[in-house]
Amino acid sequence: MVRRTGQASSSSKGLAAGQVLRRDVLNAWGWVGTEVTDSSSITRDHLLATCGLSRRNNYPFCRNNHKSKSRTIQYPGPVIHQVTNDDIPDDVIVISDGEDEGHNCGKKVCKGNPNCLNYLGQEKWESEESVIDNFLPLAKLGENPVLHSRDPDLPVGLKNLGATCYANASLQVLFRQLPLLAGVYGCHIPESKIMDSPIFQLQVTFAALQEGIRSVFNPSNLVESLQLRTAEQQDAQEFSKLFMTHLDAEFKKQPNQVLQTLVNSQFEGEQVYGTMCDNCKYRSERCSNFWEIEVNFQNNSRLEECIGALLEPETLTGDNKYFCVQCNGLQDATRYTKLRRLPPVLHISLLRFVYDLKTMERKKSKSAIVFPKVLNLTPFISSTNGSNATSSSNVYELRGILMHKGSSAYHGHYEAQVFDAGVNAWFLFNDEEVTRMKEHLGDKRPTKKVDKLNGDDKDEEKPTGAKRKKNANGSRKRQRVEDSEDEAVSSPNSSQTASSSSDIYSKDAYQLIYALRQPDPSLHSKITPPPRAMNVVNELNASHDRECDQYTKREKSARLVLKGRRMHVSDIYNSWSVASDDEDCVVVSRKALQNWLSGHSVEGLFSSDNTYPSSSPPIQIPVDDIICTHGLLDHRSADMMKRISREAYTKIVKHTNCVFQPALSLDDVCSICVKDAFKERMYQMEHHRLVAQFNEKVNFGNERSGYWISKAWLRDWVLQKPKMHVASEDDPPPDSPEYVDDVRCEHGELSPKTTARRRISIEACHILTSLFPEWKPSPVNDEPCPICEVTASERKANNSEHRKQAETEKAKLKHMLEYASDKNLFLENIDCALIPLDFLRCWRKWANKPSEFTRPDDLDNSGFLCEHEMLNLDFSDFETTAAIIKRNEWDVLETLYKARPLIALSPSEDNESRLRFDLSVCSECRQKRLLLWEMAEITVRLHGKHTSNESGEPSHTQKTYGKISARQSKRLRQTREHGGKKRISITKLMSVKDLKIALHEKFEIPTICQRLMLHGQELLDNEATIESLHVLANDTFDLYEESETLEISDAYDDVISKNEEGQGFGGTLLGVLD
Repeated sequence: MVRRTGQASSSSKGLAAGQVLRRDVLNAWGWVGTEVTDSSSITRDHLLATCGLSRRNNYPFCRNNHKSKSRTIQYPGPVIHQVTNDDIPDDVIVISDGEDEGHNCGKKVCKGNPNCLNYLGQEKWESEESVIDNFLPLAKLGENPVLHSRDPDLPVGLKNLGATCYANASLQVLFRQLPLLAGVYGCHIPESKIMDSPIFQLQVTFAALQEGIRSVFNPSNLVESLQLRTAEQQDAQEFSKLFMTHLDAEFKKQPNQVLQTLVNSQFEGEQVYGTMCDNCKYRSERCSNFWEIEVNFQNNSRLEECIGALLEPETLTGDNKYFCVQCNGLQDATRYTKLRRLPPVLHISLLRFVYDLKTMERKKSKSAIVFPKVLNLTPFISSTNGSNATSSSNVYELRGILMHKGSSAYHGHYEAQVFDAGVNAWFLFNDEEVTRMKEHLGDKRPTKKVDKLNGDDKDEEKPTGAKRKKNANGSRKRQRVEDSEDEAVSSPNSSQTASSSSDIYSKDAYQLIYALRQPDPSLHSKITPPPRAMNVVNELNASHDRECDQYTKREKSARLVLKGRRMHVSDIYNSWSVASDDEDCVVVSRKALQNWLSGHSVEGLFSSDNTYPSSSPPIQIPVDDIICTHGLLDHRSADMMKRISREAYTKIVKHTNCVFQPALSLDDVCSICVKDAFKERMYQMEHHRLVAQFNEKVNFGNERSGYWISKAWLRDWVLQKPKMHVASEDDPPPDSPEYVDDVRCEHGELSPKTTARRRISIEACHILTSLFPEWKPSPVNDEPCPICEVTASERKANNSEHRKQAETEKAKLKHMLEYASDKNLFLENIDCALIPLDFLRCWRKWANKPSEFTRPDDLDNSGFLCEHEMLNLDFSDFETTAAIIKRNEWDVLETLYKARPLIALSPSEDNESRLRFDLSVCSECRQKRLLLWEMAEITVRLHGKHTSNESGEPSHTQKTYGKISARQSKRLRQTREHGGKKRISITKLMSVKDLKIALHEKFEIPTICQRLMLHGQELLDNEATIESLHVLANDTFDLYEESETLEISDAYDDVISKNEEGQGFGGTLLGVLD
């Protein structure tokens, strides 16, 4: 095949004169209604066409893109180049007599082409690098230990064991204080206590930081020896103090005199607290030692100013005068603090965490502080003779910054910025992550003003989009860190000391470590760890080397296996295409081939069973996405089918131990599904044609000729897609059970109802009878059923008689119709009678709609009497059981319904009740009746939020912590504000919890806001059943709605605040020293 450039396009010949374009050739179902009108005539070729596997589908056999990677193209001129498909210029015309002529193969174009086997994921196997990247993880080699090897340019990090970042930050600082490191290494620990000794574990930790070859060391043994709780965040400053105290105690146990005084000689300074009488100049002084200087600071304070404020003299006057022993009286005086001696290593604690008197809690100060890299403390030192010390002996250099990230004093994350004198560089220690600091120390500058504050007037480089995204999604510890809340950083006052380029700004620093400037850099000589600690580190290093060697061997073996598998897989997909429709092939799904290429082809390749693949069961790759319910090829999934050569499938089974389940051929197209679809397509074609013919003839003839048909059936049938139609099934006939009553009555005759049927012409009826030969239509001249006509006439007459009777009874029983059972309105000082509530409801329905409801039978009150001829109910049962009517209306009921027996009520002189029974109530039988039930109704009375508590319980001070925010209807709001009642069905097996859930659905009150009362007692046990509570039928519950509140009472006195201090280092080895 050659390519040439050209300008003119050849004209298309098109169709010859009189030639018909056969679109059915391009349509998988084009043969329906043309070649085949009956399912028995469907051939194998028709079946294949529905799946796109027939020659008539005209799908091209695309060239295998991976079989040949280059083609020859010819440009104008004598030179011939070898280029790939992607290198073809736009002005090059392809001249080809090959199989791809006239077809452009593409991923989207050929997605549904069963003859195109490109774009299935072969690119994963095209190169050895791609195979390794995609399939080496399947070897399950585990994490590469080489990735955890130490970078020679970076120090070793410490693993965070949960919440031990505070300890890790302090340990990184202490390790780089060389005199302390030498002292730790010089400690002698008895052999019997060596493994439990914190000093030995500290030696091992420091030795691992110095000589370890892993990038991260796990200090779990040290943490366990100190008995620290790994899940509990502690105060880093407190840890530093207590840990130094512990080291001092251990050093004092050593026989070496230098070790005994190491902490004091390196970290201890001396200060003087004194008071001088202004009158006689008498001085009273007290010396004390310190390990750190604690300074307060305000926003944008400088460290030198804070130290100066700490040493500022205080005047004692007025009520605060000093009693001078020399003057023997109260005198004005000056109180002062002086630094007399500073240690070689100076720890300065910034009081970042302060106590807020308003909230009575500790909080973190967000104020910024500025401190220098080089700190000259000469102006702050006073010697014993009163003169300042020499300036050269009090110049300190910054060696460490301990920082707390987060806005809260109770949680956050600790980091350390530490200077490593051995490599003369600063590093940021964030537990496992260690990075060399090339930019500013302290915090990142949030504004340009701060850059100026730090002496940097250069504009920062604006990050690119990719860099911003990287910064936003960087490796921050989101579970442990809350970003410090930014605040506006104001410029320092003009009175402040001018900042030098070495000044550092921070809102998170809480401790600074300065070391006395060393005149001789050679003092930073290498310190050797003790042999026992080094043995532990050497074993860890050897273990890491073994892990790396083992991993390298396994990886090399896996690479060799994958290389062999690549040869087999590439050979298969280079030759799996079929060349013709008649070639023997296996039909699989596109997804199955993609799955084979993306993973199944290497499954079991790294199995520990060396007998693979001969004895291993084959890996089954399902092709369910192209299989119908009959287990054969489903024509509805034709666009998902691909066919591969039988030879290629044999290689897949042999070389990769994979089988497609099931492996189907061209003879496995499901004929049942195709016939069902054929029938449906024929229906759609025929139905449209028949409806058109029917509509043309439906109104032929006159009104006296034709046939009756169901209106509902006809209205549905003439639709383009009738609702009655079920795919692959015949439509129901017009006289099917659903529609037969529209035309014929129960006697098989023409129904008197004319509204449900309509007339159609004789010609239209012939069309329908050809479709439904079993249908027997009714001619329009048929007479309606005489029986039904008589029945309808009688019903009409009866309805008239019933209405007349109902109007008569309503006139005689007016009170019973309107007021009975309605809170006994207008029944004071008159005789009354009792009737069943069910009878009253039935009678009212009949009286209002006599043509729709049946008149009730006789009225029987015997159910209200017990075996003792006494009443088994009282007034509290009336709401669901009985109704009270006037006595004169009872007399009417006796004549109309043979009412019996009479249960009379008379006016009562009792103020609590207006009526009383003439008969006594049998309490025993009433209780028995109310308890003998399986399902009953209860009444629930809802009391508004402001309704008084019937239980008389005092209200408590409440603290609201939530409320319902959903909008509610006016009716529901009024019900909840002013109260109401509802009936609820219950069973004896229901629990109080189930009842509250039902009340939530009825009243929309969350269960947590419900106070449910029964007979004045609150139901607190949610697991108690209705039966255990002895609930009676028609009992009444009271429901009170409470706000979602937390009541403040004695029961909550021991609740711990979310910010309450924990137990600190109590229970640990350091806690003993506290």
